[in-house]
Amino acid sequence: MDSPGYNCFVDRDKMDAAIQDLGPKELSCTELQELKQLARQGYWAQSHALRGKVYQRLIRDIPCRTVTPDASVYSDIVGKIVGKHSSSYLPLPEFVDNTQVPSYCLNARGEGAVRKILLCIANQFPDISFCPALPAVVALLLHYSIDEAECFEKACRILACNDPGRRLIDQSFLAFESSCMTFGDLVNKYCQAAHKLMVAVSEDVLQVYADWQRWLFGELPLCYFARVFDVFLVEGYKVLYRVALAILKFFHKVRAGQPLESDSVKQDIRTFVKDIAKTVSPEKLLEKAFAIRLFSRKEIQLLQMANEKALKQKGITVKQKSVSLSKRQFVHLAVHAENFRSEIVSVREMRDIWSWVPERFALCQPLLLFSSLQHGYSLARFYFQCEGHEPTLLLIKTTQKEVCGAYLSTDWSERNKFGGKLGFFGTGECFVFRLQPEVQRYEWVVIKHPELTKPPPLTAAEPTAPLSHSASSDPADRLSPFLATRHFNLPSKTESMFMAGGSDCLIVGGGGGQALYIDGDLNRGRTSHCDTFNNQPLCSENFLIAAVEAWGFQDPDTQ
Repeated sequence: MDSPGYNCFVDRDKMDAAIQDLGPKELSCTELQELKQLARQGYWAQSHALRGKVYQRLIRDIPCRTVTPDASVYSDIVGKIVGKHSSSYLPLPEFVDNTQVPSYCLNARGEGAVRKILLCIANQFPDISFCPALPAVVALLLHYSIDEAECFEKACRILACNDPGRRLIDQSFLAFESSCMTFGDLVNKYCQAAHKLMVAVSEDVLQVYADWQRWLFGELPLCYFARVFDVFLVEGYKVLYRVALAILKFFHKVRAGQPLESDSVKQDIRTFVKDIAKTVSPEKLLEKAFAIRLFSRKEIQLLQMANEKALKQKGITVKQKSVSLSKRQFVHLAVHAENFRSEIVSVREMRDIWSWVPERFALCQPLLLFSSLQHGYSLARFYFQCEGHEPTLLLIKTTQKEVCGAYLSTDWSERNKFGGKLGFFGTGECFVFRLQPEVQRYEWVVIKHPELTKPPPLTAAEPTAPLSHSASSDPADRLSPFLATRHFNLPSKTESMFMAGGSDCLIVGGGGGQALYIDGDLNRGRTSHCDTFNNQPLCSENFLIAAVEAWGFQDPDTQ
């Protein structure tokens, strides 16, 4: 067989060892769905020449800004920007945040070329403020480009994508940070065992999840990263979440029950990813990734935008060493032992609950809104104390010392929209749980069983971009809520009965039963299986209440 046509930037021996060139040389399909299947199957993964052709085609078809730098621009500017400096000693742009350039199978000339290309990109894209993934992307593309100029053009087209429904690479600290929070939310819902391990072995679990892009763009070996990138170019950003979740699942499977190999789980995961070939093949990694039944692209976009909004409200939009670090430390150290007081849960138990809430609210600190021991055993007083707060956390302690509760996504004032009748409201972020006698959390049934529903078909009156019915001038305020039930075709209303409140009772979860029912005197309650959360009873099915608390989420800066 002929030797692959490597360019002058590739170390042939390393490349031959990393990816054998045994695959087909041509690709004839044009249909997106077929291309998607071929990418997942690795059709062009073992043909150096074909992968180069496919990358060229896929990147050429990315819709871009009218003025996007091309190969000729690179030829014009590279000499002026690099000058007479040796390429191996060129500084990296600030926006890569001290990220090292992964060499993969590049030789010394190739490593220097990546630095030159990054500096030229920085010159042409002054609006990029934070993009630590870019060195890995440029390094990969250089393996499959004729020369530096072509690699530069490919990277520029990825960065200049102007399709509002197609997200590719984060280019600001706000986008990067919100993607880390979104990944944390997805781990919390789809990798609960791994999330429990992360909470147990790290002081700040979000700092672990903030490393998720590095696993892909830096630590993964070339043959794995290239396979991920193949699918990423066809399917977009959601693929990155899938693969990172799969990595975490494999890490948990291998390391659960074993002591950490270093003082940091963050470093242990990096080492695991770097040596992932010892555990799983690229095919198995992708197989696991696509077996995860994730939310729709629209729902993930809504979650990402909600996280961005939360960060903006807290002033976390740029990376500033002194300010950013202090703000980030609040994330999972929000429950402070010295000032947290509850009649129902301990500091440790509240921290466990806090690790379950959406990341944008884990930035906040718990604020006691209602305590039956302080405010009396009155449902009317409960509503009065809770209205105006969203979300809230309900905690119940029974006279048998059982402890259970619910995370409730929506302001209790919404109950007033039903004209005095009992009506359900809330979103799919609600969940119920018990802490005593053992810990168990139950989320919206659709999360674990997406086959119960399908996203509603788009109509001419419903564009793909998430819009809403509000007249607010701020687009962030016009977002539909994440996991709003109107986004889904549900077979019946019993799968979306999240929360309801009347003058004589409070209900969480409905359909075939109620996860929690509390009477108007906050004296008696009952719990049973319900369709919305598919839960077991949270405590004794009929119980007497010893104490009720409701907690809100307070921004530390407003204290």
